Amino acid sequence: MKRILLAEDEENIADFVCRGLESFGFDVDRARRGDEAWTKLQQGDYDLALLDIRMPGMTGLEVCSHLREERGYALPVLMLTALGTTDDIVLGLQAGADDYMVKPFKFTELVARINALLRRVESYRQAAPLTCGDLSINAATHKARRQDTEVELSTKEYRLLEYLIRHEGETLTRRQLLRDVWDKDFDTNTNVVDVYVRYLRQKIDEGFDQKLIHTIVGVGYCFGREE
Repeated sequence: MKRILLAEDEENIADFVCRGLESFGFDVDRARRGDEAWTKLQQGDYDLALLDIRMPGMTGLEVCSHLREERGYALPVLMLTALGTTDDIVLGLQAGADDYMVKPFKFTELVARINALLRRVESYRQAAPLTCGDLSINAATHKARRQDTEVELSTKEYRLLEYLIRHEGETLTRRQLLRDVWDKDFDTNTNVVDVYVRYLRQKIDEGFDQKLIHTIVGVGYCFGREE
């Protein structure tokens, strides 16, 4: 039985989510404040955390950031929040969240996303290191290394870079990246793909003569070494 920490200060929402998850066979522990959630995460053994952003004590963003700083990316985090703009989503993902759902949401989608995150964590544990030329990425630590330079990646930066490496040499459209990296949870007019490509370029391409991320004008991006 997978154990989930649910951090939500609205009682009606917390009761609804807790009962629903338990009906699907999850063991759910609840926290009503952000600082309470952080204490439980430090002391307990959980398989996944569901965090609201706006909570008393500490925000979900602060809880997630502290978790990543102290324990890395072994525990998947899904944000549940009413804040649904692109900037809000980017902030959540940059804080270290693996996924982001905006209230109101469909419960079946929530369960599907939880199961997808749990499967992804298991696949990370079993995966061999991925490389492209002088670049390698580590699924366990979410760090990339290029030559002698090591950089930390947020969860979404890691997923995007992993996807690019696995599709080396292919032309990838923005719609394709939204579908496969962001799980179709965004309006196709969002610029979140371009935002995260810019983050990756700053981390793995700046300062190197050989660029790995290439823009295909009017289409999307291609990853790999130029011959």
